[in-house]
Amino acid sequence: MNQRPADAGPPSNRPRLDASFLRTPQGYPYLLAPLIPIAVALDLAGASAVIVFAASALGIIPTAALMGRATEELAARSGPGIGGLLNVTFGNAPELIIALFALGKGLQEVVKASIVGSIIGNILLVLGAAMLAGGFGRDRQTFSRTGAAIQTSMLMLAAAALVMPAIFELVEGKGLPQPSADAVHYGGTVEHLSLAVAIVLIVTYVLGLVFSLKTHRDIFNPEYEDEDSWGWSVRTSVLALAIAGVLVGVMSEVLVGSITEASHSIGLSEFFIGVIVVAIVGNAAEHWVAVLVAMKNKMDLAVNIAIGSSGQVALFVAPVLVIASFFIGPYPLALVFNGFELAAILLAIMIANYVTNDGESTWFEGVQLLAVYIVFGLAFFFA
Repeated sequence: MNQRPADAGPPSNRPRLDASFLRTPQGYPYLLAPLIPIAVALDLAGASAVIVFAASALGIIPTAALMGRATEELAARSGPGIGGLLNVTFGNAPELIIALFALGKGLQEVVKASIVGSIIGNILLVLGAAMLAGGFGRDRQTFSRTGAAIQTSMLMLAAAALVMPAIFELVEGKGLPQPSADAVHYGGTVEHLSLAVAIVLIVTYVLGLVFSLKTHRDIFNPEYEDEDSWGWSVRTSVLALAIAGVLVGVMSEVLVGSITEASHSIGLSEFFIGVIVVAIVGNAAEHWVAVLVAMKNKMDLAVNIAIGSSGQVALFVAPVLVIASFFIGPYPLALVFNGFELAAILLAIMIANYVTNDGESTWFEGVQLLAVYIVFGLAFFFA
């Protein structure tokens, strides 16, 4: 009797990687792959910044999808502990890479806007779309109240830490930045406060990993977690992850290099582009996965993706950017958010806590979350 190779995944879950794959929900993001070389060519040819920005923003989506797939395959091969660590480490890698390039260009306010945009986008846009899509044809969907409560409580603690530098600057310094600001140098005191807050958040994040991956992993490990493995070998997964990382880096450099000129050309503020556009494209592939699993009635996984990704941005991505800014860019990044950003963070996290506290969701709750996101977007547009 023939035996499947040890590195082969379940046959029913391995898609046919041919033209038909691109017509499946999992293959849709890769339809944008031709925009990767197109964006590079347009940038080298000195094309309009708006066209370069649009092409590179869309080109990030398939690279992020490939990075996410490679991470999932490595996670499936590495066991639950290492696999979970890989997932949380690379889950927000595309937006972290974009933000690092923006830091290098001195776009401090764009970086902070993208942090806020990722937090509220995951809570309102992703979770809202997942509840709406998953709720069609169903009376309600259920998920773990305990897991959601832990995730949202971590978000509340992160929000408390993130807003304190802004409150300090509001009371002791020059006040909050305007949404139209490109970059503001606040000086040593609040920058060092931001660094101290970043260290506290990272320590909390590490302890959270111990909690979720070791001592209480049963809460965060739904039985269907590894069902969608494509059966890639470790070598294939590592190679795909490396290729995706390089492509994300190239697309990020092109994207960031065109932000300022593109924002002026189309009449949108860098604040709006950072908080809405950059935040969405950096997470688009992950957003799509959350909606797909919700449609399969796997709401535990959808909630973990949405709320967990927000927590990772607040507890890991933002602190890493603060620490990195002491080595790259014109001056350190201070966690001083403007008034719109502060309101959005606090309100979004309060809403997340309220919506998930009963362990159930309906399509209309999804509509309400999306409505709040649209309201935030309108406010950011007119800011």
